[in-house]
Amino acid sequence: MSPKKQAEAAGSHLSILRFSTAGSVDDGKSTLIGRLLHDSGNVYEDHLAALEASAKKSGSERVSLALLTDGLKAEREQGITIDVAYRYFSTPRRRFILADSPGHVQYTRNMATGASTVDLTIVLVDARSGIIEQTKRHAFIAALLGVPRLVLAVNKMDLVGYAEERFQDIVADFTEFSAKLGVREITFIPVSALEGDNVVERSGKMPWYSGQTVLEHLESVYIAGDQNLVDFRFPVQYVLNPSQNFRGYAGTVSSGVIRVGEEVVVLPSLRRSKVKAIVSAGDQMCGLQKSEASSRDAVVLQLEHQLDISRGDMLVRPKNMPRVATNFDAMVVWLGDAPMDPSVRYIIRHSTRESKALVTGIDYRIDIHTLGRSDPLPLQGNEIGRVSVATTTPLFVDPYQKNRSTGNFILVDPVTFLTVGAGMVIDRARSEDDADIGGNLHQEAALVTDREREARSGRKAVTVWMTGLSGSGKSTIAKGVERALFDDQVPVFYLDGDNLRHGLNKGLGFSREDRSENLRRAAEVAALMNRAGVSVICAFISPYAEDRVRAREIIGHERFLEVHVDAPLSICEARDPHGLYGKARSGEIKNFTGVSDPYEAPEAPSLRIRTASQPVDQSVAEIVSLVLRSSTV
Repeated sequence: MSPKKQAEAAGSHLSILRFSTAGSVDDGKSTLIGRLLHDSGNVYEDHLAALEASAKKSGSERVSLALLTDGLKAEREQGITIDVAYRYFSTPRRRFILADSPGHVQYTRNMATGASTVDLTIVLVDARSGIIEQTKRHAFIAALLGVPRLVLAVNKMDLVGYAEERFQDIVADFTEFSAKLGVREITFIPVSALEGDNVVERSGKMPWYSGQTVLEHLESVYIAGDQNLVDFRFPVQYVLNPSQNFRGYAGTVSSGVIRVGEEVVVLPSLRRSKVKAIVSAGDQMCGLQKSEASSRDAVVLQLEHQLDISRGDMLVRPKNMPRVATNFDAMVVWLGDAPMDPSVRYIIRHSTRESKALVTGIDYRIDIHTLGRSDPLPLQGNEIGRVSVATTTPLFVDPYQKNRSTGNFILVDPVTFLTVGAGMVIDRARSEDDADIGGNLHQEAALVTDREREARSGRKAVTVWMTGLSGSGKSTIAKGVERALFDDQVPVFYLDGDNLRHGLNKGLGFSREDRSENLRRAAEVAALMNRAGVSVICAFISPYAEDRVRAREIIGHERFLEVHVDAPLSICEARDPHGLYGKARSGEIKNFTGVSDPYEAPEAPSLRIRTASQPVDQSVAEIVSLVLRSSTV
């Protein structure tokens, strides 16, 4: 039985290795792939016969294996391959998905596309020319895309007399360059794709090399540890409601594992439920259920509660959430023919979510030769740089190095609808001083526990986070809630935003960054007071969902009560207790929420109070009731 038929008989239980190839023009990628397919028995007999006939017709004694991968006739006639070709083949030990991309500088975009989801990248080098700019470019993009392992295949060893010294010189050059890349694993293999040396079969012409062939390495490399099975992320693709008895949420598990009965949180609403059932995609009408689903599984999830969930929402675990962000930093490979334009509102697509986005800052470009930083000019085609991105609606992101599935995005031109950028979300870097200090800090545990404090007071301290436009009535209601709870013998403190700005947050302005820092400090104060047994009533505009989610994480989900003090802008402006709207309209106040800055209203708060029609006393009573119910030990 041929290797191909043996692999087919082995069934679908074989593991899948996704790998890509990259290399400069004429490095021999097509020949290497052709040799790999041919010598492993993955070429159909009629295809091979057609190539042999073509070779005879042209007077050649040797079949050009490169033609096995040159898919389009027009491309073959030009002598180049310009698309990313995905090829599937198998051996008795493993199944493979290969993304083959061209080597031309202008097709860096294709290489980025091909390498975005792979476990391994083979970078080809011509033994005669050694490490060149394209080698560095491809290796850097692979590292940037989080490819965990590289194979440097030094090809055309037959043209340098199979010299070990030449191979070792190239290994040394690439090792020096790759020290800055941070790739987990790099393997060097000397090959001659044309002659078949060390591709599938070991070569007797290089006795000094004792390592694996290319195929042996592909078959045996360990990849099971690559999957992120910790951070459960389930972007909802669409909602299935074929009958009154079935409502499910279809999608592919981006990372992590989920089991029936486990609790999940819906982003951005933050509503909670439990998984009632998991069925394979397409089997929802047949009732074929699974006990769990993990990374890359296409499934339909049913929840115990009927929640308002739609495409673009994400299901996650309550204590393991991505960052809900409208501002983030990213490394971007610019794919557009026109330069990046910071004035354009690009379309950003992230998992199943879409929004408008602006490039609000360009920190630097990468010099591909040195991997150093160059001037922060708008990126040109095939250039790579670090940028800041602002979106009109929140995205649910993780750092790319932590979670490739929720750390990547694309930018689309709003006029042509062509993809112009591929981005990887990165953590905002701490300063070196912060890093040094952080290594010498330690958390100290108190001798009095939170549980002991709660047992003595008879209540669990909570934080009421009141959010709403200026003039909605937050401060008036917050003071009333504090008075009522204090009179009811509940330890409580009213934390006002303006008061904090006179002390702890003195010096912070009203830019997006300063507002976020103001709220972070407020949340830290509230968390400390909660631990001391004191409930806190916060009154902050807190216009951005991202900041409120971070406050919830700091304070704790079980203590955080979000109250939306909801009033139309027209009514808030009519009240205008401090004349702020008038100043904002005249331009005296910049970045004023509701006028020159957006307000992202909570989608599913613990309580929503509509102060346009509801008296203050009733609003106070509803919040007091919420606190008393939520603080019961």
